[in-house]
Amino acid sequence: MNVITTAAIMLSLLASASAQTNQTGAISSPGVAQGPGSQSIRILRSGSQPSRQVLPGNFTGSVRVDPLFQASAPARASGSLVTFEPGARTAWHTHPLGQVLIVTAGLGRVQRWGDAIEEIRQGDVVWIPPGQKHWHGAAPQSSMAHIAISESLDGKSVEWMEKVSDAQYSAPSADGPATPAPGKQPRPSQRAIGDFAPKLADLTDNVLYGDVWERPELSKRDRSLVTVAALIAMNRPDQLRSHLVKARENGVKQEELVETIYEKRE
Repeated sequence: MNVITTAAIMLSLLASASAQTNQTGAISSPGVAQGPGSQSIRILRSGSQPSRQVLPGNFTGSVRVDPLFQASAPARASGSLVTFEPGARTAWHTHPLGQVLIVTAGLGRVQRWGDAIEEIRQGDVVWIPPGQKHWHGAAPQSSMAHIAISESLDGKSVEWMEKVSDAQYSAPSADGPATPAPGKQPRPSQRAIGDFAPKLADLTDNVLYGDVWERPELSKRDRSLVTVAALIAMNRPDQLRSHLVKARENGVKQEELVETIYEKRE
C-alpha cells in the first residue's frame, strides 16, 4: 500500500468520525479517542429534548418539566428545569442524597417538614439535605422556575409522599403572614387571629383543618354535621359561625343545618 492510498483512507475515516451525531442531538468532537474507557464531549442542543409530563399525584397545579441531563455511569447526578405556575407546587418528598435548587426566575416557596415556609427568589441556591421531607413550588401570585439537581442511590433519586394541602401551602412564611392561594379565601382562623397570633392560626389550620379533617374514616360533610351539632349543644356561637360556613363548603345543605339547629334547641 503506497503513501497516497494510506492518506486517502485516513482522510475518509476522519471525515466519517467528524460527522458522527447521536440521537439526542449530542455531537461527537473529531479527533477524540473513541476506544473503551473514553467518552466524547456531548452537546445537548436547546429544544432537542421534549418537556416531560408530571404525575398528578406528585404535584398540585400547572407544572412543566424540561429535562436537562441524565445520570451517566459512573456519574449519578441528573438535572431538570422545572416551571411552576402561580400556586403550583410539589407534593411532600425526600431525596436519598439531597437536592440542589437553582432559582432562575420568579418567586417561590420551599419548606422542610416542621419548619416555617421560606421564600426563594431568582438567583437563590437552595440545598436540601438527604432524607429531609420537604416541598417547593411557586408563590401564590407569581410563577417560579428552578433547575433541580439530584443524585440517584440504587437507581432512585426521589421518594414521593402526600400532597401539600391548601392549608399547609397558605401557612405563614418566615418572612410574614400567610398568603392565600390563588382563588382561595383565607381560612376562618387566619381571618380571626392571623394578624396577631399567626402561629396559633397555623396550628389550627394545619392540625385541625389540615390533618383531622383530611382523615378518610369520616367524610368532611359528616364531620361538619357532628361539629355543628356539638357546638350548638355547648352553646359556642362564636365558633359556630365559621363552622356553619365550612359545613356549606363541605356539602351540607342549608335545610340540613336548620334541622340540626332545631333538633338541638328542642
